[in-house]
Amino acid sequence: MKRVDLIRHLEHHGVQFLREGGSHTVYVNRTVGKTSTVPRHREINDFLAQKICKDLEVPKP
Repeated sequence: MKRVDLIRHLEHHGVQFLREGGSHTVYVNRTVGKTSTVPRHREINDFLAQKICKDLEVPKP
């Protein structure tokens, strides 16, 4: 999955950008108080994309 598609999916479900890290971007779901990091790779494998969605409590893409 492309990183940009994952971010678009997360933002569609109310997840917001929190801050930039060294090689990751941190996103937060303020509704449930959960955070997760998204690596800054062009491609993110499906397993990791599903884990990020699970961590942020949004539906899987």
